[in-house]
Amino acid sequence: MNGAAIAARAAAWHTIHPGELGMSIFLDIVDELLEWLPLLLPLLHFSVVAGTLTWILNTKRDATPAVAWCLLVFFLPLLGALIFYIFGYQHVDRPIRRKRRHRRRYQKPPQPVGYPAQMLTAEDERPLGDGGPRTALAPLAARFGAAPVTTGNHVDFYHEGAPAFAAMRAAIAEARDHVHLEFFIWQPDELGRELLALLTDKARHGVEVRLLYDAMGSHRLRWRLLRPLHQAGGKSQPFLPLNPWRRRFQLNLRNHRKILVVDGNVGFVGGLNVGDEYLGKDPHFGYWRDTHLRLRGPAVYDLQLIFCEDWDFAANEKLVDRVESEHRYFRVESADGPYAAQIIASGPDDEKKAIREVTFAAIIRARQRVWIASPYFVPDAALLDALRLAALSGVDVRFLGLFHPDKWFPFYACRYWWAEVLRAGVKVYQYTKGMMHAKVMIVDDDFASVGTANFDNRSMFLNFEVNCLLYSHDAVRELETAFQCDFAESILLDPDVYAERPFAGRILENACRLASPIL
Repeated sequence: MNGAAIAARAAAWHTIHPGELGMSIFLDIVDELLEWLPLLLPLLHFSVVAGTLTWILNTKRDATPAVAWCLLVFFLPLLGALIFYIFGYQHVDRPIRRKRRHRRRYQKPPQPVGYPAQMLTAEDERPLGDGGPRTALAPLAARFGAAPVTTGNHVDFYHEGAPAFAAMRAAIAEARDHVHLEFFIWQPDELGRELLALLTDKARHGVEVRLLYDAMGSHRLRWRLLRPLHQAGGKSQPFLPLNPWRRRFQLNLRNHRKILVVDGNVGFVGGLNVGDEYLGKDPHFGYWRDTHLRLRGPAVYDLQLIFCEDWDFAANEKLVDRVESEHRYFRVESADGPYAAQIIASGPDDEKKAIREVTFAAIIRARQRVWIASPYFVPDAALLDALRLAALSGVDVRFLGLFHPDKWFPFYACRYWWAEVLRAGVKVYQYTKGMMHAKVMIVDDDFASVGTANFDNRSMFLNFEVNCLLYSHDAVRELETAFQCDFAESILLDPDVYAERPFAGRILENACRLASPIL
C-alpha cells in the first residue's frame, strides 16, 4: 500500500463516528462467537453436566434422591441444573451451621424451680401419666434429641380452628410478661390482622411480644402491616429470608413450626397456622379439619426452649443469656396434670432427623394399630416398608388423607404411594367433608403424636418441625374418637377398584412421584 492509500485509509477512520466504531467492533466479536458456537455448545453442555453431577454426588447422601437429580440433570442439562440450584441444593450452609451452634448452646438452659422433679430421664422406669406402660419410645426419642418426658401436664385438644383460636386469643389477652409466637403462615386477612391488633395492644401495655414467621410461608405479611406492632414496642422477625445476593435463594428448609407460648406457662402446638382458611372461611377449602393442643405444665418449658433457639438464630437476641431475668421465660406454675408429654423437634440443622426416626420406631413396634392422619403421604423407602410390614403382620394400619387437594402435584404423588400400601393391606381413607390438615399418629393404646410434621419427605428431612408425643390412654382415646368421626366423613379406598384407575392418571402419578425427595 502506497503512502497515498495509507493516508486515505487513516482519513476514513478519522471520519467514522465513535458510536459506529464501537458497533463495528461489537459485530465483529459476535461474528467470531457465532463461528465458535458449534464448538462452545458441546463444551458448555459437558461442563454443566459434569459440574452439576459432581455437585449432586458431593451433597446428596441418600442414593435415591441423588439418582433422581442426576437423571434430571443428564437429560435436561441447563434446566435440570437450574432446578437443582433452586430446589435441591442447600444454599444456607453457613446459617445452618450457625443454627447447629445455637442448638448446642440451648442444650443446657436455665432450669426453672420445680422442673427437675417433674422430668423423667431415659433411665427412669416410673409409669407415665395415667399409669400406662412405659414403652421404649420415650428414651429412644430422648437419644435422638427430644426433650425429656415430663409428667404433670394439662392438655386440651382442639379439632377445629374456631375453639383453638378462641383459646389462643384468651391466653394472649391474659399475658402479663411475654408472648412468643412462631408460625409458618401468617395471612394478612381478618384473623391475621385481628391477632396483630391484639399483640400490638399487649405490647403497648408493656408485655414483651416476639413474632417469628417463615419468610416463604408468610410472604404476604408485609412490613407496613407490622409497623404498628413495632411502634408499640413489639418485635417481629422473618425466618431465613430469601436473599440471592447472599446466596440464600432456597425454597426448601422452611420453618414449618407453629408455636405460641404465653408467660412461659401456657403453650400451643399443632397444625394451625394463622389465616381465615383455618377457620373454614375460605370457600376454596371449605370446612377445615385440624388438630391443635394447649399445654400447661412442664412441657411448655420445652416449647419455649425451641422458640428461644429459633429466635436467637433469626433475630440474634439471646434470651436465655439474660441472667437477671432468665427464669421469666421458663416458668412452671402448675405440674399437677394427668398427662406425660415429650416435645420433639427436628430440622435440617439436626442430622439425626428425630421425628422421622421416632415415627419409624413407633410403626415397627406397633402390635395392635397404627392410625395416621396427614394431608400428604410421601414416605421414604424405610417408612414405606415399615407400614407395609406392619400391615402384613396383622396390625390395623390406617391412613387418613385428602379427597379435595390443596396442591395437585403432591396429591398425585400421594396417589402413587397409596397404591403401594393398599396392596399390603393398609386402609386408606379420603376425607370428604373439607380440608384435612391434621398431623396425628396413634399407636396401640398408649402412644400418640400431634404436631406440625406431615407424613412426607419435606417434613421428615427438609423443614423445621415440632411434635408433642403423648404417653397416655386418655390422649389416645380422645384422638381415637376424632379419628372415628373423620372415618365416617371419608371414603375408604377399595384396593381392587383403585388398581383399575385410568392409565393416564397412573402415568401422571408416576411422573409426580419422581419429585418425592422434595415433596
